[in-house]
Amino acid sequence: MPLNQTQTLAKFAADLTFDQIPADIVERTKFCIIDTVAACTFGSELPWSKMIIKHATTTGRDGKSSIFGPEGYRVQPAMAALSNGALSHSFELDNLRMPSVGMHPGAIMVPSAMAMGQELGSSGKDIITAFTCGIEVLNRIGNACKQSCEELGFHAPGINGGFGGSITAGKLMGLDAEHLTNGLGIAGSLSSGLLEFAKSGTGGMVKRLHLGRAAESGIFAATLARDGFTGPNTVLEGTFGFINVYARDAKAEELTKELGERWDAQFIVFKRYSAHITSHTPIQGILDMKAEHGFTGDDVASIVIEGNEKIVSHHDIPEPTDVMLGQYSTQFCTALALFKDPLDPRNFSEESVNDPKIREVCRNTTLKELPQDRRFEYAYGSVLHVTLKDGRTISHDAPAFKGLPTGPFSLDDLREKYMKLAYRLGDKEAARLFDRLCDIEKIDDVSKIDFTGKS
Repeated sequence: MPLNQTQTLAKFAADLTFDQIPADIVERTKFCIIDTVAACTFGSELPWSKMIIKHATTTGRDGKSSIFGPEGYRVQPAMAALSNGALSHSFELDNLRMPSVGMHPGAIMVPSAMAMGQELGSSGKDIITAFTCGIEVLNRIGNACKQSCEELGFHAPGINGGFGGSITAGKLMGLDAEHLTNGLGIAGSLSSGLLEFAKSGTGGMVKRLHLGRAAESGIFAATLARDGFTGPNTVLEGTFGFINVYARDAKAEELTKELGERWDAQFIVFKRYSAHITSHTPIQGILDMKAEHGFTGDDVASIVIEGNEKIVSHHDIPEPTDVMLGQYSTQFCTALALFKDPLDPRNFSEESVNDPKIREVCRNTTLKELPQDRRFEYAYGSVLHVTLKDGRTISHDAPAFKGLPTGPFSLDDLREKYMKLAYRLGDKEAARLFDRLCDIEKIDDVSKIDFTGKS
């Protein structure tokens, strides 16, 4: 009997070997691992992160899996995945995928892979292979849905991430195609994450939790599948399967399209700003305009930003009530770039949220959908119209930013971001860990990695 689409994805993951992965994809995966560790290390000191770490260290003690950060906590795999998934997304610094399909590869696959890999004593090559399996499966699920789940009010990486996590963890466990299929079937019933925080103006912490729960769900689903627990083998394409329940006008053919031919790590995007990805071109545009025209935030009377429909439907938040909602607000992120350096994540602070000058610009910033015939290649490209207090209006196209596949990070760019985020380790320790992760494919047992950088 021919395999269905869910089974085909599981068989691909079961059969993939490290030697089949192109060298450039291996390199991109290593960048993703390093970037995720950096985001987690920075995020580990934040109040909402500490709450999750407290839960993990209380309920998951006596494990081998690291919570990334200078404290050096080791816990059970599921609790490490929960923590690192949440930490990686704790300050809008984690990587994602463009064109967007609603997935965050680093925040899902790296925590799942490293947590299970440290528990099992897996090699660096095993980690890269498992990550590749996870991203190839998860991308195709996202592509089939095309983020339409977010139109329904779901937070895409929270509801789809468990699939990638279960494949990643299950691959490291050595599960065969049948057991990986069951892992997917189980993960489908663990999907969760609502976007109400964006409309409510309260409870922004849950956005960070969505990524942690997805990574944790991946470990949970794979572990149950290993022990014989079953799930529907049509969980993705079935009548009441994932793409038909959580999406509109899903395209099932995308689930297995170009499987083993198109490698998805090439589409990973790395952030420089601690802001939702929809705000990156407005931030870049403001920085470019300031440099070219010499104005300051005090000179600005009002701003009009034209961009993707999503900035209007999801990110029109002129009065953010806390930092997390500020990072989700296009108005706030743009206004902050007028007065402070957006490359320093510490400037995305309560002080900035309450800064009267920034708040005034927020209130005087209007978001509009960019007409279809003026769209850029990058979906979140934007056009800015800045009106100055002297009466002049200056317009500027902001089609892209550094970190996209069309303008990728170099190793030096990655190191610069990493060292900025990993400062709590100390410069010497941070550099030691960076170099170790650059050669992760040479490590025979990832449980030996000290994520404090001390050894």
